[in-house]
Amino acid sequence: MDREAWHAAVRGVTKSQTQLKIGMGLTGFGVFFLFFGMILFFDKALLAIGNVLFVAGLAFVIGLERTFRFFFQKHKMKATGFFLGGVFVVLIGWPLIGMIFEIYGFFLLFRGFFPVVVGFIRRVPVLGSLLNLPGIRSVTEINTML
Repeated sequence: MDREAWHAAVRGVTKSQTQLKIGMGLTGFGVFFLFFGMILFFDKALLAIGNVLFVAGLAFVIGLERTFRFFFQKHKMKATGFFLGGVFVVLIGWPLIGMIFEIYGFFLLFRGFFPVVVGFIRRVPVLGSLLNLPGIRSVTEINTML
């Protein structure tokens, strides 16, 4: 491999890693602003910022095309409608109703990922032991069957 090809390969990997880091940061800040907005009695501005950052971060992490394909699959149209409708309702100024729509749409959209997340958390030392407690274990086993 010549020097120019090596530099092109390194730039390509660095760009993708940088894009992933930016996306994770945006998504993390989005979740933080959404959580903080709910803690502060559904503050419209914080929830709106959180929504924009979360969706932008998701687009950075998986790419624009895959984001559109994820949201606009035929069997996920109801979930997408609730989620994006909730984002719109929050942006126009009704945060409580918008967050109810968003949370319902979020669970419909991402319910396939919950078993993976629970399986990952079970392998984390302290959190795994908490998930194996009798009352919590029965709830997480039901969620992994969905």
